[in-house]
Amino acid sequence: MNQQERRKYLIQELLDEREEYCHIEIPQNESSQKLLLRDLMNVREPKKIKSEFYRIQDAYLQTAIEEKGIVDVNDLKPIQEGIYLWKGDITTLKCDAIVNAANSQMTGCYIPHHRCIDNCIHSYAGMQLRYACYQIMEKQGKPEATGKAKITKAYNLPSRYILHTVGPITYSTVTKKDEELLASCYRSCLEFAAAYRLESIAFCCISTGEFHFPKELATKIAIKTVKEYLKNETSIKKVIFNVFKDEDRDIYERYLR
Repeated sequence: MNQQERRKYLIQELLDEREEYCHIEIPQNESSQKLLLRDLMNVREPKKIKSEFYRIQDAYLQTAIEEKGIVDVNDLKPIQEGIYLWKGDITTLKCDAIVNAANSQMTGCYIPHHRCIDNCIHSYAGMQLRYACYQIMEKQGKPEATGKAKITKAYNLPSRYILHTVGPITYSTVTKKDEELLASCYRSCLEFAAAYRLESIAFCCISTGEFHFPKELATKIAIKTVKEYLKNETSIKKVIFNVFKDEDRDIYERYLR
């Protein structure tokens, strides 16, 4: 199967799952097909699907990520000892663990083709990730607390693991508690990574997108928390601050150089 054949198969399987989708036809052009597939994956509830679907989905997603270009953490240059700043797509980064800024339900973003990192990570990791997160949360029996984290396999991503953490939501004034909770997100992820004897971890900009935490303050908290943690004896050798926008890169550079 080539990528187009895989994509059409996946779309049709997801359409066939829901009676209300029976009127939807698969578009002819590639970009519309990609959008439809991602949207169907985004809105699908967490449940099992046949192994053949996973086999074809995995081949499709792994090829798609390879086409975007995989970046090996070992090819990056540190900005300080043990600390890296990298602007790029975190779903293409090959390292031990990447961090996902999740919501308290922890099963991903259900808004079709939303631009948040939670949506992006789930879309490229594959639908196994949502089901795995669902099982974890079902066992826990309550939403994830802000400042805490969970760990899962990364499935089709080049990283080995994904650390999912829930950052604080702010709207106007940032309280001392908000600052403590954001720091806790970073510590919780670092502690999980160390417990798994991981050597590299890549952090996204937790809470600064949909959760509205002021970027400059969030950057200072992130750097301070990481540097304090690295003073301890730990397996972690490389911490990557991953940014996607020039504005975020500039803020991190200002505090790291």
